[in-house]
Amino acid sequence: MVEAGSNSRLTGGCRCGAVRYESDRPVHAAICHCEDCRRSSGAPMVGWMGVAAGSFRITKGDPRIWSSNGQARRHFCATCGTGLIYLNEALIPGIVDVQIATLDDPTMVAPDIQVQVAERLPWSAHIHALPIFDRYPD
Repeated sequence: MVEAGSNSRLTGGCRCGAVRYESDRPVHAAICHCEDCRRSSGAPMVGWMGVAAGSFRITKGDPRIWSSNGQARRHFCATCGTGLIYLNEALIPGIVDVQIATLDDPTMVAPDIQVQVAERLPWSAHIHALPIFDRYPD
């Protein structure tokens, strides 16, 4: 696993491969429970790694950008719709938040905090108590 502060280079991209990126080590990694992340991803929470803006670059393609409020900008693949990065200079200056699950090897970065838990879906606090299956149950 790439620990915050290590010198390992990370690569990733969208589902269809039209957009690719690379970055240096994360400075933080978190699970976000905010409504904006939920509505943008269609998922109950999103894993993010924050990297220094100067260490992140798009190596292939040209992601689309969408902003709901003029400050936060979400970048996604216009072909397959995969959400990739989040920029918000007012909230996290100098940081590019990258969706961890878009890494070529998402096991390389593990979140170490949860943020925006005031907005989390009530049932997600107990998700660990649900029955688990290796594959979809019969």
